[in-house]
Formats: sequence, C-alpha cells, structure tokens
Amino acid sequence: MITAQARTMTSRTASFSTVTIERRDVGPADVLLDIVYAGVCHTDVHHARAEFGHTHYPIVPGHEIAGVVREIGAEVTRFAVGDHIGIGCLVDSCRECAMCRAGQESYCRNKVLTYNAIGRDGQVTLGGYSERVVVDERFLARIPDALPLESAAPLLCAGITMYQPLRYWGAGPGKRVGILGFGGLGHIGVQISHALGAHTTVLELTDDRRADAERFGADDYRTTGDLPALRDSFDLIVSTVPSAYDLSAHLDLLDFDGTFVNLGVPNEPLQIEPYALHTNRRKLAGSMSGGMPETQEMLDFCGAHGIKAEVEIIAAKELDGAYDRLGKGDVRYRFVLDTATIAEA
Repeated sequence: MITAQARTMTSRTASFSTVTIERRDVGPADVLLDIVYAGVCHTDVHHARAEFGHTHYPIVPGHEIAGVVREIGAEVTRFAVGDHIGIGCLVDSCRECAMCRAGQESYCRNKVLTYNAIGRDGQVTLGGYSERVVVDERFLARIPDALPLESAAPLLCAGITMYQPLRYWGAGPGKRVGILGFGGLGHIGVQISHALGAHTTVLELTDDRRADAERFGADDYRTTGDLPALRDSFDLIVSTVPSAYDLSAHLDLLDFDGTFVNLGVPNEPLQIEPYALHTNRRKLAGSMSGGMPETQEMLDFCGAHGIKAEVEIIAAKELDGAYDRLGKGDVRYRFVLDTATIAEA
C-alpha cells in the first residue's frame, strides 16, 4: 500500500491537520501521480464544512489536481513517467451507461467523485490536498507544456465547468455572451469566451473588477444598475454566482431564443417570474463539469490560447484562512495549495 501525507478535516468545525493516508497499489490501468498543486474550489468549502449535508469525515478535499506521473501500470498506454497530468472532479464512473459511452462521465448516475464519495472498493475517496494519488488512466488528462502546473490546476474544475456550456451553447463570432460573476470561474470563462470569438460582457455587483475583466478579454463590463438598459442584449448568459440572486431580472437580459445557464449552487432555491422565461422564448439550463474527452479538449484549447487561472499559491497551514477568505470572496482569483508544504504543516 502506498502512503502519503494529506490535509484533513475531522468535523465541520475542525481546523485542518496533517495525517498519513493510504492509496491503493498501482493496478494494470492505474497511474501514480505525485501531486504538485491542488486548486481550492468553493465546492471544497461546501463539502468540508458539511454545507451540502453529506460529508464523510475525515475528509481530504481537492478536485483540481496537477502533478507529475511517478509510475504507470502495465496496461497504461496514454501516459508515461514524467508527464504532466491533471485530475478533475471524478475518478471513476459506471463506464456502461449512455453518458459514459458518450464521454460525458460527469453525468453518470454512478460516477465516483474525487473526494467525499464511495469508490468501487467501498472506501471513501480522498482528494488532492495530499502528496500523491492513484487513479485509473481513463480519468486523467494531459496538461500541455504551455500551461504552468499551478495555473492549470484550477482548470480541471473551473475551466471545464465554464468550457462546456460556452461550447455547447455556441459561444463564438457573432454571439453576445454575458458572464455573471467575475471570480474563480468567471475570470476563466471570460478568457474562454473571448478566445472563442464571442462578444463578452462581465455582469458584476460593483465596478472594482473592471480593469481585471478587461485585461482578461472582456469587451464590456456592467454592474447591477445597468441591468434595465441591457434588456434583450444577450444570446447566452452563464451564471457563476454561488448565492441566491434575482434570476428573473437576469433572464430579462436574454434576446430571442437566448439561454441562461446556471452553474452556481445557492443555499436557497432560485425563484423566477414565469413570464421572464416565456418572453423571447428564453431557456433556463444547467451544466456540470464535463466528461474526460472534453476536459482534454479544454486543456488543449487553453494551452493553445494562453488561458490560465490567476492564482494565489498558499501553504498547507493557510488552508483554514483561505476557506474563510473564499467564503467572503476575498481572492483574485483562485487559491492553489502547494502540496510540498503539507508535511511541514
């Protein structure tokens, strides 16, 4: 059995501590990855602090993983020792359903999340706040050389979560795209939308992130007071907002046959005024992260277009403070854990 140092929480109110965890031995289709960086996602906070209500303690969060291959199984064909590899939100699925056969594993009803889930072996999965991990090669993606590992790590969740709806709903030349919320997801979404050729507008509460949005490729930047003037202005809006907001007011920004895609998971149900949907034949949709083929496509696209997460690298001992700051939106724009500091914490 392989061992690794990891950062864990033992209850929703506990601080992080360092423990030794076990990883399975490398099987024929497995890859052993030395984790270099792990992004800190808002979902990590939700799980670790039991805000979703189904946390298995002790928990080792982390599903934005970037690292280097240390060892491969005898049947592995896609990767070699020394390759730069990423792991996202899932590490297994049923592999047999229509979604899995279509390469949309994130929609599999029996997918296994990277952490806080029950794997096929009956054990709770432990995530990327650790030194190493063993994963089946199907659920790994190659990180292009053009992407630094620390900037690539958040792309394994935030990147694919933005890439899928922008691609699926046709962001591109001639399309008017709104990115609602300019944070960990939004700053990557703006870069992707811009690279796809869409006219991209950031929709935010205040004006304080305008310069950053323009730096990342936004064509326009509007705040809450501008909403009435933006009626019927967008073909596609992708919302990254993690809290309750006035959904109907933002639906009203869509032009004929426009689509509003909600990515956030607020604590309270979202409410709409029905005519906000009926008008202009608007569509309200949702989207998850994305399957493995599209995750690789996203990484290659980001590598080719210089799209990176803007990160603040933190040491393991700073995780508790980072969680508190993340809850307040106090990060520009993604925390990334340096796993070399875990043993020191």
